[in-house]
Amino acid sequence: MPTDKNIELTINDGHASAPPKAAKKILDVAYDLFYRRGIRAIGVDEIVKRAGVTKPSLYRSFPSKDELAASYLRQYDLEFWERFDEAVDAHPGDPRAQIKAFLTRVGKRTQKPDYRGCGMTNAAVEYPEHGHPARMVSEDNKQELRRRLRAMAAAMGAGDADTLGDGLLLLLEGAYISGQLFGLGGPAQSVARNADLLIEASLKK
Repeated sequence: MPTDKNIELTINDGHASAPPKAAKKILDVAYDLFYRRGIRAIGVDEIVKRAGVTKPSLYRSFPSKDELAASYLRQYDLEFWERFDEAVDAHPGDPRAQIKAFLTRVGKRTQKPDYRGCGMTNAAVEYPEHGHPARMVSEDNKQELRRRLRAMAAAMGAGDADTLGDGLLLLLEGAYISGQLFGLGGPAQSVARNADLLIEASLKK
């Protein structure tokens, strides 16, 4: 969920006078609702009611629902890379172990009853138009993830690093979706093991 230190990233520069406390309340509520139920399914009226603020307060911080959705995803992006970097930092110089650690955590999250996949992937499905603010945040996240996975595959010494990196990305995206479809005991729980098998097969070539 959003933190006080990150809230300044979400407030529109043209409305700096908006109370940070109100903006944080709004973003906290929107983050929870958008992730659990989808962005399009949630209206501004429900957000302000749950946050205990007024519509003018919301629009002083976020000029539109689209910008609020983009702010939610920017916060999601920050938290995603924090988790990714934790796995990397835990295994310095060992990209194979880094990927396995990250995907192991993903596999465990997919087994939780309230799991709703990746907020970035979900938003991209909800907003097919490429110029939409929410989709743009999602696309940037996925492009950077692809770049990093390809670079990690190269660091492992894979003969075809780009193909291996893309294969790992496809496994991850599959886990996000199948985690929602199958829930507890589903195939997403073994995403780290399948990734390791793919890596092993790629390094043997």
